[in-house]
Amino acid sequence: MADTLKIVGISGSLRKDSYNTALLWAAAGLMPDGVEFNIILLHDIPLFNEDVEQHGFPSSVQHLRQAISEADAVLIATPEYNYSIPGVLKNALDWASRPGSAGEMPLSGKPLGIIGASVGAYGTARGQHHLRQVTVNTNMHPLNKPEVMITFADKKFSDGQLHDEPTRKVVRNHLEALVAWTKRLSQ
Repeated sequence: MADTLKIVGISGSLRKDSYNTALLWAAAGLMPDGVEFNIILLHDIPLFNEDVEQHGFPSSVQHLRQAISEADAVLIATPEYNYSIPGVLKNALDWASRPGSAGEMPLSGKPLGIIGASVGAYGTARGQHHLRQVTVNTNMHPLNKPEVMITFADKKFSDGQLHDEPTRKVVRNHLEALVAWTKRLSQ
């Protein structure tokens, strides 16, 4: 592992004013020293289709897969839709889990941080649980604690900024733990 740790952030939301995308931008400003953080948005990822895959990965999928491959860890900010993860996030994970032409599987073995924000009282808890189930088959290594399930996000974000200091501290603690987890798994 290089001196600079690379983490790629993925938002499970396509919404322009998404709290989860804003959460990733907040994470960018809260990262520990020595971390390069890049955010990937999923707007251009087509629906997974094996017929398309047989002709090669679309360029947006190649970009996603390359970003994950080059990263030391992944940080996913997921909303919760119907007690689960959004279809756009599951779709991206489906594309990223497929073996490439050389057999590479970008998600396999990657340390994973899971965070989420919701205007509800459960703060994406059920969606995050479902995401953990999905990562079993992708062979990712999710960080268990500390959990970041931001409740009543409409009270903690304004103008796309996370302004609630106790919440910022929880996010910072999660990021520090993700860095430590990533270093531990690389040994």
